[in-house]
Formats: sequence, structure tokens, C-alpha cells
Amino acid sequence: MSVGVCNMMTKLGYGEEIRRKRVEMYMNNDMLANAQSLSAVTQITAGSKGEGLACWGESDLDIVFVIQKVLCVEAGVDLHTILDAKDVYRMDTRLYLGYCRMLLEKTNSTGLPMFSPALWYDGKEDFCLAAEYL
Repeated sequence: MSVGVCNMMTKLGYGEEIRRKRVEMYMNNDMLANAQSLSAVTQITAGSKGEGLACWGESDLDIVFVIQKVLCVEAGVDLHTILDAKDVYRMDTRLYLGYCRMLLEKTNSTGLPMFSPALWYDGKEDFCLAAEYL
């Protein structure tokens, strides 16, 4: 029965080879977008399309944009080893399972104006990044 399901999934376009080709296609699209981009942002296709599980036009498109001038670190990372050209946020994971707060640890001289409206003071000497303003 397992072989039959595998054969049917392959005929429907969900076999290993077609999935691998989809992953390559999305990776190539990301590379082209990143090569054409004049900004310091890297695009990465994620989710079902990034794993090759969905065709173009099927399901949603999840894209992660990585800002090169921002670094997110976990607790315990020595901030003195990080270049001054980056804004550094530390993940505070002492919240609900699967959630974290982004605490501003270090900012560079140029700053990122898009983050300014999203920073708020928590009353405990920390500036946090609020996702609803991004």
C-alpha cells in the first residue's frame, strides 16, 4: 500500500525528484533577486515552497528577508566580538514557549530608520522590538 501511495503522490507532482527541482527553482529565484537587489537585504524562500511541496500559484509564498546590518544573538554571546557596523538584538526566551522578545543590545552609528517606530522601552532598562510596528 505504501508503494501505491508513493506512486500516486509522484503522479500528482509530489515525488522526490519534482520536489528537488522545485527547491532548486526557488533557490535560483532567490539568488537572482539577491543579485539584483541594491539593498543590504537577502531573500530566502521558506515554508512549503522552500521545501518543494507546493507549485507556483499553489498555497502562499513565505519569504524571509534577512537584513545584513542586524544581528540577533542568543543569551551568552560575547557582544565585543561583533563588528560595530551592526545593530545587535538579544533574544529573551523567558516568555511563552515558542516566543521571544528582541532586546536592543548594541546599535551602530548609522541606525535603521525603519526600526525606530518599533522600539519601545519596557520600563526595565531595555528597549524591545515590537513586531506590530514593522
